[in-house]
Amino acid sequence: MIDFLLNERRYMLLAVGFFTRIPVPAFDDFHPEDLNRAAKYFPLVGIFVGMIGAGAFVLASKILPHSIAVLISMAMTIYVTGAFHEDGLADSADGLGGGWDKERILAIMQDSRLGTYGAVALFLMLFAKYQVLNALPEYFLPFILVVGHSLSRLCALFVMADLNYVKEIGKAKPLATKVQASDLLVAVLLGTLPIPLLYSNFSPVILNLNDWLWLAACCLTPVTLAWLWWRNKIKLWLGGYTGDCLGAMQQITELAFYLGLLVWAQQL
Repeated sequence: MIDFLLNERRYMLLAVGFFTRIPVPAFDDFHPEDLNRAAKYFPLVGIFVGMIGAGAFVLASKILPHSIAVLISMAMTIYVTGAFHEDGLADSADGLGGGWDKERILAIMQDSRLGTYGAVALFLMLFAKYQVLNALPEYFLPFILVVGHSLSRLCALFVMADLNYVKEIGKAKPLATKVQASDLLVAVLLGTLPIPLLYSNFSPVILNLNDWLWLAACCLTPVTLAWLWWRNKIKLWLGGYTGDCLGAMQQITELAFYLGLLVWAQQL
């Protein structure tokens, strides 16, 4: 039992170290394949990142306007992840925007230079997230950030469970083995763990059952549609996924979640 817990701690720290700039202990016996076992903790990494963003927003909002606090919160989450997922979005947009077949798309995605499609996609994504978060109720925002970051990373993991990795080498190659059912179950539990925050009594709005069902529909419908759209797009053009595609999925579904919440908030 102790060995099991030590191994799980190791996998969790590997996930944190791979996807964030948070310092973690170095492992002398590290094997790249260990990252595949760490995949179940990706949503937990999202919880950590969301909590950092939420904390930054709460502290900044005490002395600064709401809009500036949102900007600081976004900057903190980007900093703590090293813009890992934003980079994947930009590379995916460049590849799928400028390539005409699988080989050309992958070659463009591997190019470290930022192209027009990537720059436009990155600007629109960041601007859209800023605008949507700025329009959401301030009392709700810290909880929204935690749920959005964890749920969107779960969506990326679903891609790993559903599709095959299409590159011979790459930053996500160690993750490319199919996710085991037991690991996927753990990831689902972790990815949905913060959702009750949306139903907490911290909200000053008193809602009935129909309101809660409408909230769930507003959250899950755009996330599901966004997931299906991006999954089918990379399946069509690439036959599977790359690490950049996973980053793009995280960004797309995170924005979709915020948009769904904004639709719900407008009905209050």
